[in-house]
Amino acid sequence: MKSNKYNFKILLLFFAFLFSMSPVALAGNGITLYTPYTYISVPPGESIDYTVQVKNYGSQLKDVEISLSGLPEDWTSSLKAGGFTIQRIAVLPGEKEKLTLTVNVPLKVEKGKYNIKLIAKNHDVLPITINVSEEGTFKTEFTSDQINMEGHSKSNFNFSTKLKNHTGEKQVYSLMAAPPRGWNVAFKPNGRQATAVEIAPGKTTNITVDVSPSSLVRAGSYKIPIKATNKYTTAELALEVVIKGTYDMELTTPTGLLSSSITSGRDKQLELLVRNTGSSELRNITFTSTKPKDWEVSIEPDTISHIKAGGSAKVKAIIKAADKAVPGDYLPKITAKTPEVSSTASIRFSVKTPLLWGWLGIFIILGTLGAIYYLFKKYGRR
Repeated sequence: MKSNKYNFKILLLFFAFLFSMSPVALAGNGITLYTPYTYISVPPGESIDYTVQVKNYGSQLKDVEISLSGLPEDWTSSLKAGGFTIQRIAVLPGEKEKLTLTVNVPLKVEKGKYNIKLIAKNHDVLPITINVSEEGTFKTEFTSDQINMEGHSKSNFNFSTKLKNHTGEKQVYSLMAAPPRGWNVAFKPNGRQATAVEIAPGKTTNITVDVSPSSLVRAGSYKIPIKATNKYTTAELALEVVIKGTYDMELTTPTGLLSSSITSGRDKQLELLVRNTGSSELRNITFTSTKPKDWEVSIEPDTISHIKAGGSAKVKAIIKAADKAVPGDYLPKITAKTPEVSSTASIRFSVKTPLLWGWLGIFIILGTLGAIYYLFKKYGRR
C-alpha cells in the first residue's frame, strides 16, 4: 500500500515537472513577449527601437491588448505593427507576430536606470531596463565678450558672439533679432550670412552679428535683443548700441530756390530755413555774411537758441543792394554756424536799375536826338 502511494506521488511529481516544462505553462496563458535587448545604455536624447515578438503557444487564436507601463514623465513611446500604431494584436495558434516599441529618452534627464514594462494584458509582462549613461541638459547658451558698442549714426557695429549647444543631440537654430524700426541686423555664422545655424551636441559656433542703425537715428542708447531658437530650446542675448551725437545742418530756403532779383539801392526780404540734419541738438546758432561792396545783409533773429535733431527753424534775411549797383548778377553768402558745424547758402541776385533812371535815360536819349536834329536843320544848308 505504501509502495502504491509512493509510486503515485512520484507520478504526480513527474506530470507536474512535464507541465512546468511545457510551452503553455511558460507562455503566460498561451502568449509570451520576447526581445533580445532587455537592458541597454544610451545617452540623453536617444530614440530606442525594440523589435518585440508576440508568440502564441496555445491552441486558439489570441487577440492581445498591448500596453506600456512605468514610462517616466516627459518620456514618449509608440507601439507599431505593419506601419500602424496599435493597441491590440491578434496571433494565430503556434504563430508569432512582430511589433516595434519606440522609446524616446528626453534631452533633459537624470543619469541612472529606468525600468519599464511591456504588458500583454492577462498574458505576459516583458521587463525592460534603460540605463541613461550621463546627465542630460536641455540648454543652449548665447554669449558675447562685448555686448555694448559706441559710435556715430553712420557706423556699422560688429558683435562677436558664441552659440553653444549643451543638449545631447544636433540642433538647428533659427536666428532672430528685434532691432528698433529702420535698423538692420545680419547674422554671420562662421563668417557667412544666414538666418539659421546647425550645431552638433556639445559644440560651439562663432556668430558675427552686424548691426546697422537707421539713417535717421538720434543720439542715445539702443537695445537690440537677439535669440537662437527651435521647438526644444531658446537662448537670448541683449546687445546695446550707443549712438554718439553727429552734428550737421543745412541752410536753404523753404522752397530750395537760392536765386532772386533786386533793384539797386533797394532792399529785399528773403525767408531762410535752417535744418538740423544731424543726430544731436544744435545750440546757439549764429549768422555771418559775405557780401558785395556796399551791400548790406542782416538776419532776424540773429541767433537761434536750439534746434532738435531732425527739426528746423526759419529766419528772415534782409538784403540791400548798393545804390550804384550796375545791372548784373551778384552772389552774397550767408552762413549759419555753431561751435560744431556750419552751413553756407550762396544766393544769386539779379540787379535791376530803378524805373526813374530808365525814364531819365530815355529822356536823355530823346534830348540828344532832338539837339542833333536842331543842329542839322539850322546848319545843314550852309
